[in-house]
Amino acid sequence: MKILVMRYRFIGDTILTIPFLRNLRDAYPDAQIDMLIAPVSGEIIDKCPYVDNFIYFDTTKKHRYENKDGVEKKDFWSYVNLLKKQKYDKAYVLKRSFSSAFLAFASGIKERIGFDTEMRGFLLTKKVPYIDDKHEIDCFLDVLKADGIEVKDNYLENWIEGEETEKVKNILRINGLNPQSNIKKVIVHATSGNRKKEWSKENWARIIEYLSNEKNVQVLFNGTKNDSETYKEIMSLIKQDLKIEPINLCGCFSLRETLAFTSLCDLLVGVDSGNLHIAASVGVPVIGIYGPMNTIKWQAHEKDAVVIKTNLPCQPCGLKKKCKRNYQCIKDISVNILKATIDERL
Repeated sequence: MKILVMRYRFIGDTILTIPFLRNLRDAYPDAQIDMLIAPVSGEIIDKCPYVDNFIYFDTTKKHRYENKDGVEKKDFWSYVNLLKKQKYDKAYVLKRSFSSAFLAFASGIKERIGFDTEMRGFLLTKKVPYIDDKHEIDCFLDVLKADGIEVKDNYLENWIEGEETEKVKNILRINGLNPQSNIKKVIVHATSGNRKKEWSKENWARIIEYLSNEKNVQVLFNGTKNDSETYKEIMSLIKQDLKIEPINLCGCFSLRETLAFTSLCDLLVGVDSGNLHIAASVGVPVIGIYGPMNTIKWQAHEKDAVVIKTNLPCQPCGLKKKCKRNYQCIKDISVNILKATIDERL
């Protein structure tokens, strides 16, 4: 049997398919399981042993974190022709867009199982209800259940190669940090693919002062080269001399090296983004700051993960309408609440 799993674009969403892939492989140990992923976010699981082949889906649609040099962009119909040639028996359409279901339909895949969203149900052979107040991992697993497959577990995991870890350790040494030192290493992640999910730079400056001067930990920044400007702005708002200067590693790591880097740290504190899911997938404790998104669905899937959020009557809006409160939901989260949570975790 030849099976295609379709979940392309976005780092966090891609990571959250791991329990689905593991349970699918358990049900079909001898099948060829391929996965349609995006060229950037897909790297985060491209060592997954439950998938035989990864197919990189890259059209001209742009996203802040989905641009990659050297990857040829193709039009939609070229992917239809590519998938037709593969002659898949079954497709699990985990992406909820109309176009993803149409891609599976146009490619001639006989069985097409996916969420009954965006008026695309007529393109599917099995329609699965999509439940808003359920974690995305469990929504993915609902697709397997709808196809009569037993779900045995829902934990996250990930795979890091030794050479990736060694490269990261060398970069840390170059930047003046001994990876084997006893000092606690805390990642502060202040950026998100959607700016409306971000906490204020002034608040992050207060947290960095607290971590450095009162908790005596090494603060680390990580992200793309473009993210580096955000951390420079945060550092310009620091009002105290810091005992331990933060290290800005933005642009130093590939996505896979970010996985290895995160695994070497003791805690990640950050806003709602794929990096929280990266940490959860390698077992690093997470403190997440959430605003407009549904935390039941999108919180880090790590046993000790902490959710910090307000409880306004308009939450969660999912960024589906114009905010009349100017994103008070995230602005009202206080520095002191995060400090107290950090105390508990460190």
